[in-house]
Amino acid sequence: MKSRWTKALLLFLFALGLVSSSLGQTAPTKAKAPEVEMISPEELKDKMTKNDPVTIIDVRSADSFANSPNVIKGSVHVKLRRLKYRLSFPPFKDVPRNQEVVTYCSCPSDEASIAAAQILQASGFTRVRALKGGWPQWLKIKGQVEPRAKGM
Repeated sequence: MKSRWTKALLLFLFALGLVSSSLGQTAPTKAKAPEVEMISPEELKDKMTKNDPVTIIDVRSADSFANSPNVIKGSVHVKLRRLKYRLSFPPFKDVPRNQEVVTYCSCPSDEASIAAAQILQASGFTRVRALKGGWPQWLKIKGQVEPRAKGM
């Protein structure tokens, strides 16, 4: 009987040791998303004036987009949650991965444009920047706009 209790006690202590050692371990951390560079509205305006090749992606929310009659000239609107999927279709599938791409939104801290830039970086785009201040700053500096496509 004594050896049975001894074995049980040893087994209990062994199990306790395993549990306590695993409690000290930290959970694996998620890989940190790459940093996103910002571009000033003035710099983008200058690039557009010089006709530098740049793809501009509008990721404003549906409400913000619908409540505005204009977009940045030459930009393409896409919902942020559909961006990764849309990269497989025109016009995005034809954009060279080393061409400059600028994303913009109307968020107070550029959250959607930064998230879009991270999606693009993860998809192999190497020259991606988010427009600092987004749509409100673009309007403030009187950047080039055009009417959004009808039916959008």
